[in-house]
Amino acid sequence: MDVVVLAGGFGTRLRPWTLHMPKPLVPILDRAMIQHVVDVLPENLVDRVLIAAGYGIDQMRTHFDALDLPYEVLIVEETEPLGTGGAIANCRPHLSDGTFCVINGDLLTSLSVEKMLTQHSKSGSLATISLWEVEDPSRFGVADYDANSCLIRRFQEKPPREEAFSNLINAGTYLIEPELFDRMPTGAFSIERDVYPHVAEDGLLSGFPFEGWFVDAGTPQSYIEAVQTSIVNEKHLSGEIDGTNWTLSKIGSNVVKSSIRADVSIDSSSSISDSAILEGCSVGARSILQGCMIGANTMIGSDVELTDVVVDFDTKIPSGHVQNGGTFPK
Repeated sequence: MDVVVLAGGFGTRLRPWTLHMPKPLVPILDRAMIQHVVDVLPENLVDRVLIAAGYGIDQMRTHFDALDLPYEVLIVEETEPLGTGGAIANCRPHLSDGTFCVINGDLLTSLSVEKMLTQHSKSGSLATISLWEVEDPSRFGVADYDANSCLIRRFQEKPPREEAFSNLINAGTYLIEPELFDRMPTGAFSIERDVYPHVAEDGLLSGFPFEGWFVDAGTPQSYIEAVQTSIVNEKHLSGEIDGTNWTLSKIGSNVVKSSIRADVSIDSSSSISDSAILEGCSVGARSILQGCMIGANTMIGSDVELTDVVVDFDTKIPSGHVQNGGTFPK
């Protein structure tokens, strides 16, 4: 089937990295984020991947033209922001007949789309939404899910915990029948707010709860979580797992729970944890990096302390610099 990846955002929360590349191409271990996203589907299920994007179109075309993939990749450009629903509708002329899959472009999950498809095919629903259980539903939109019928009856937006229908939230992967297009408005709209609630009222919206992992890699903190989840589950094609790290460079025991790309040198007296360092970087003596994203070709001096900082590409951080949060340069 065809897969639509929603990648229309500018990735502002991952700046300054996303000033150099669109968010779908931000690397997680040795592959672009969007390749990890599509990994949720077994290759035998995928005929074509349509990337609904509004930024970095040429970079994405160049990236995918250079890859030998078992499926076709088509970039469907948005000339203006369309929302999730408008982006899906914009892909309609390029979709084959039959069921298609939609995935939010910054989600890494353990979802079995094969099992979800089996349930969907039997349900007679116009769409099936993946569902993830959270401890506190008050920060999310909650689904009123009937486990017996597998139907979603209604939604609840950020309810107080004691009033929530359930702890199940929309987990960003959808199986959709073409007939759903007949229920979509024109222009920009949200499929979650403007379409799904009405389909649920008509008893034609199914849910599919799953377990394992679910990471939205749209913020620096969750990007690091996505990196670590990918390390734990060995979601790499090259490099090696070294303890709690994935690396393409030689590293020592002073590095933990981090990803280190090629041509990176780290002084043995320094400490790196919960971080991602792109290629061509160097870290001087006695420096401490925790929870950081370090852009390519960055030189970090000695006695530097960085916590939860996103560092730009081709940057020099002077010795003795101390920073907690934010970006460098600020």
